Parts: sequence; C-alpha cells; structure tokens
Amino acid sequence: MPDEADDPIIIREAGLSDLDGLVALENRCFETDRVSRRSFRRFLERSTARLLVADTGDRIVGYALILLRSGTALARLYSLAVDPDCRGSGVARRLLAASERAAFEEERIVLRLEVRQDNEAAIGLYRASGYRPCGQVPDYYEDGCTALRMEKLLHGPGHDPGLGRGRAPYYAQTTEFTCGPACLIMAAKQFDSDFPTDTLTELSLWREATTIYLASGHGGCGPFGLATAAARKGLKAEVRLSPDEPLFLSSVRDPEKREVMRLVQEGYRRDAQALGVTASDQPLTARELAAKVAEGAVAIVLISGYRMFGQKVPHWILVHDQDERHLIIHDPWLEHERHESPADAANLPIPDAEFERMARWGRTAVRAQVLLKKENTNRG
Repeated sequence: MPDEADDPIIIREAGLSDLDGLVALENRCFETDRVSRRSFRRFLERSTARLLVADTGDRIVGYALILLRSGTALARLYSLAVDPDCRGSGVARRLLAASERAAFEEERIVLRLEVRQDNEAAIGLYRASGYRPCGQVPDYYEDGCTALRMEKLLHGPGHDPGLGRGRAPYYAQTTEFTCGPACLIMAAKQFDSDFPTDTLTELSLWREATTIYLASGHGGCGPFGLATAAARKGLKAEVRLSPDEPLFLSSVRDPEKREVMRLVQEGYRRDAQALGVTASDQPLTARELAAKVAEGAVAIVLISGYRMFGQKVPHWILVHDQDERHLIIHDPWLEHERHESPADAANLPIPDAEFERMARWGRTAVRAQVLLKKENTNRG
C-alpha cells in the first residue's frame, strides 16, 4: 500500500461541481439503492450533511456521505462508495477515518451505519476500525437483503461503546399529532413486553390524553393527560411542569376554544390526582433526569421541535437511557421526506447542555416532564 503522503488521492469536501463525478461513481458501484443526482444535490446543500470525496485529480474514485441529526451527538454514515478499480487500495479506510473526523468536528460522539449482511469485505473493514454490531434491519435494501447496523464511539472518556441501546423499544408516530401517545407506547412496552404497539392503540391513547385543540389541526396531548392515560395502564406517573398552568392556550386565537382547552386540562389534573399521579412545579435538570432513569424510570419530555427537525411546534420525546454526559432519547417523529428511518430517530445521545436548551417550549419557556415507572404491586 503506498504511503498516504505520496498518494495522489486526496480526501476533500465535495462541491456542486462534483455532481457529475458522484453520479458516475454511484452508477459504477451500485446496481440498486442508488443515490440520485437530485439527492446528491440536496445533500450538498444541506447544513446537516457532510459529503467527502476521494479525488485523484482527474476523477472521483470514492465518497462518504455523513448525516448529522440536529441537536444530538449522533452522526450516521449514510453511504460509502469506492470505485471498483480502486478497491483494496485503502481508499475506503481513509474515507471512513475522514468521516469520523468530520463527525467529531460536528461534536458527534457516535457514528452509526448500516451495511449489507452479505458484504463481508465492508463488515471486516468496519470491525477492524472499531465498529460493533448493534442490531439488524430486515428488508433494508431494495433486493430484500438485511442490513447489519453498526456503531462506533468516537470520543469521550468513560463512555460505554454500546452507548444508546437502552431498554425501551422504538415506535414511530403514525400521525402528525400523536408524538405523546407514541412515547407512551414505548414507555409502556418497556415495562410490559405484551403492551400493544399499533396505530389503534396510539390513537386510543391520543383520545385519552388530547387537549382537543391546537393552533390548527388536531389537538395535542398535555402532561396531565399523558400521566392519566399512563396511570390507567398501571404505571406510576409524576408530572413536573413549569409554569404550572394550562398549556398551548396562547397559540389558539378563538377564546371559546381556549376555554375548552383550559377546562379539559383542569379535568385531567383532577383525574390525575384521583389516580395517584404526583405533581411538582420544579422540572428536573438533565443530570437529575439521568439519575431517575438510572433508577429505572423513563421520562416523556416536551421539547421545541425546532431544535430537532426545524419546525416550531411542541413535541414529546422519550428519555430512556443515560450516560455521564448525555440523555438517550427516542424521537417518535420520522422525516419521511428526508428518507429517515428509526436509525435516525432511535437511541439519540443528547448532550446535557443541548437537552437543557431543547426541553423548553414557547415564549414562556414551558418545561414539562412526565416521569413513569412500573407501579409497585407490593402493598403493605
């Protein structure tokens, strides 16, 4: 293998002028699951993507595409390709190392990827580079081949290389307005493996917990509604809310609708108290939440959707794991227009400081948390 200092191939950031070379390389490397020219252009224009190329000076012989989930410490190696004539020359290894450096520069601590389970050469490269299997995705590729999911901890002393697998299963919301019920499904499934995970259950939970109205469209779920629904499913629930007042009223202009929302939320508070749900106006910090999770609880937390996916909407996520500097979350929302899969939204490591910023909503910086754990059936 030639010394990299004398190697004519350089690794650099791609630009729009590389589109023709990228498309030609993609067609040489893959028969199916190809990235289109339009998609390459979109990735080049996105601030949440890094596209690196291996350039001989005459042509592009490899590329690596890294996707950066906003507001998290996770990066995803979406695609890595090397010209068939250059395979075995170390280009893939160099692109992989450059991808890790790019992710590190973006303050990501985990690089995750999917690889065909029948691609022994690629799996061998990833294993030799320190990647560990963390799951499988059946029918991931167009020809039905299963993907092996792998990940590598990029930096940070004291972190577990298995970071972010947690205990709660992932469930993606199936409507725009059921993030809270989707989180409740994941929480309930963690404590009861027989708990159903289907759209009917999701919508039934929404009916139990909804505030009826939002600024437009269907209503969202408030913390006391979610806590009441959880308590009725046998979970011990605690609500922490500041300011301690009805939510989402300022976004609704119609005074009659606002009054309906206020009354509904007051009813949930009354029901929650009757069901033994405790309440506090002191939300927990990221480290305090981490301590609760370490003791076996999970937390449904209200965040601003802007920091997760660029939309200024209230959004519920599930905190289900932690390490010394991060909370590990499941985000039930998938951006289908960006071709997101659960690999992009499950087990996301959120740095404590970023979590403190995102876990606030609206002009009054509302902080809402619903802590859940299994009800203790040993009564004295």
